[in-house]
Amino acid sequence: MMSDAASASAAGASRSRVLVWGENFHEQHHEAVRRIYPDSMHETIAAGLRRELGPAADVRTATLDDPEHGLSEQALEQTDVLFWWGHLQHHVVQDEVVERVHRHVLAGMGLIALHSAHFSKVFIRLMGTSCTLRWRQGDDREVIWTVAPTHPIADGVPHPLVLPAQEMYGEHFDVPAPDQLVFVSGFSGGEVFRSGMTYSRGYGRIFYFSPGDQDYPVYHDRDVQRILANATRWAHQDRPRRSPRLAMYASNDFVTPREWDGTPIS
Repeated sequence: MMSDAASASAAGASRSRVLVWGENFHEQHHEAVRRIYPDSMHETIAAGLRRELGPAADVRTATLDDPEHGLSEQALEQTDVLFWWGHLQHHVVQDEVVERVHRHVLAGMGLIALHSAHFSKVFIRLMGTSCTLRWRQGDDREVIWTVAPTHPIADGVPHPLVLPAQEMYGEHFDVPAPDQLVFVSGFSGGEVFRSGMTYSRGYGRIFYFSPGDQDYPVYHDRDVQRILANATRWAHQDRPRRSPRLAMYASNDFVTPREWDGTPIS
């Protein structure tokens, strides 16, 4: 359940329109993943958000196989916060859809990038780096330490949060320095990883959260669900969506922006 402060904040905010996007490849091709997530990973994430956020959010889902990957212009216009989980099919995502998502993030849509979404086309585009890291697929215990206890995303999260088994992600993680580092993880092999980071790009808010490999029941964990719900509240901005633009001002005019067509403005 959300804290009293989070409840008060949610009560005063508009209803969040959340879209959970899933690659939906492992669920169709790997029996082990189907056993862990019989309702699919994206539907499990969505169910956790509905339980944690309640009537404060309208949560729907989309997948890679949907027309336009479920990320049409209309769908994104009706999305305040987009969750993204991808792994083996990053290359299949259409570039025009990536451009569309990128544009909406810059205009103010929130983006929550989960686990292997660090290698998604849209995350790499937004970060401007390779987004590479170290990894090991094995039953590593992950201990998630909160390093920004006053950040809204950390509200009500145990310190530390222990995941008994998870894929190891380790440094160096080639991403820009975050606006705020919220969580740091340690693994049984001694590795550390910046597992929860926030960014701003244009008018949009981005949260990257690394736990969530398909071979482990991470998204069934109630504390992980709480983190994702907190991230939704943080990333949602109750403001008109507009893209940053180049604005030209005439001499002695400090308040009226004009579109610039390349000609001098007198």
